[in-house]
Amino acid sequence: MTVELGKLGFGTWAMGGPMTFQGQPVGWGPADDEESLKALRRAHDLGVRLIDTADVYGCGHSETLVGQAFAGVRDEVVIATKWGDEFDPAKRELTGYNGTVEYLRRAVEGSLRRLGTDYVDLYQLHLGDLGFDEAAVLRDECEALVAAGKIRAYGWSTDDPERARFFCEGEHGIAAQADVNVLFDNPEMYAGEYAVLCRRPLAMGLLARDEFAELPADDVRASDPAWLLFFENGRPTPHYFKAREAVRDVLTSGGRTLVQGALAWFWARSPRLVPIPGVRTVAQVEENAGALAFGALSEEELAQVESVLRP
Repeated sequence: MTVELGKLGFGTWAMGGPMTFQGQPVGWGPADDEESLKALRRAHDLGVRLIDTADVYGCGHSETLVGQAFAGVRDEVVIATKWGDEFDPAKRELTGYNGTVEYLRRAVEGSLRRLGTDYVDLYQLHLGDLGFDEAAVLRDECEALVAAGKIRAYGWSTDDPERARFFCEGEHGIAAQADVNVLFDNPEMYAGEYAVLCRRPLAMGLLARDEFAELPADDVRASDPAWLLFFENGRPTPHYFKAREAVRDVLTSGGRTLVQGALAWFWARSPRLVPIPGVRTVAQVEENAGALAFGALSEEELAQVESVLRP
């Protein structure tokens, strides 16, 4: 059975609520579970079928919410989740990483239990720089999980094109997940024959908001990890803010919001790209899904954006 990813998915990292790693926040601050459930169900109403989550988001909490939201329509949604992080649900703490087959077997059972389902549509390795030898063993185990009916397909969440291609050489390897957006393109990631789920498609909110009030202390954007790129100490990084403003008029042409223009860029850039903006409110779901009605940027609009950002 083919896994159809569609043109747009929604991410659930922020829905998990606060969590930490080595004492630093790696969540998005407080979340409202009731609003999260409404948002997920509204996504289904609007025809968005791909929901991306991970066992570590909220230390299991996001998966639980996804399972609750779609309990009655499981066969109508495509659930993508990830494994590789060890965590303590009671403390909401990420405790380490584990790339062993034994952990993979335990992790998939935990995800199935929290999601309230007997299969995962797309199972993704969440350790972006794991060695190839270790990944080969995990890829073989993923094939065994496909044969057992526990997953339907698999991929690797990594920003390394070689690793992404390697994992998708398996019979049921269909996708990578990587950082790609209009401000931070990575064309080598989508030069292969597989789809790419694009995380951080709205640059951690930089492409979604004009007002950046002080962020909660337990919001990852306030903690300034090296990989964050788009924020520094809770404020937009000047380089990326300037780049956003330089293409704002093109992205918002034709009645689009900035969010909708940023999503339209993906569909113009490559048919292999599937943006998965994070959501936690009904309003966010509706604005993001509204981008589908506008469709892709025109060839002229895409060329204008590229000439400004990547001359």
